Amino acid sequence: METQVPVVVEDVQVAAKARRRTYTAEYKRRILKEADACTTAGAIGALLRREGLYSSHLVVWRRARGRGELSALAPKKRGRKPMPVDPRDRKVTELERQLAEMTGRAERAEALVDAQKNLAALLGRPGASARS
Repeated sequence: METQVPVVVEDVQVAAKARRRTYTAEYKRRILKEADACTTAGAIGALLRREGLYSSHLVVWRRARGRGELSALAPKKRGRKPMPVDPRDRKVTELERQLAEMTGRAERAEALVDAQKNLAALLGRPGASARS
């Protein structure tokens, strides 16, 4: 008698993380030129399917071209715009760093003086407590 063990094969697929598509200005101009050259019915749809685009892409790109915004045809950096650095902020940061450094030096100096006083008191040197 042969015993057959069923083999379980799992179909594991890892979904790739979605990534926003960006298009170069040259690509946008080329697609707009091809779309403007389309004269037969369904030609623009075929162009969009071939390139994997939506009609809204054409609408946005045409409006930008119509306004003369050449920079609008280039991909834009997303997210918050960086805030300009105020020179006063830099100065405050530098002064805070200097204050922290000087405070540390003063604390070390006080600890050293206290250690010297304790050592002088242990050795019985006169004048150790008179200076304080």
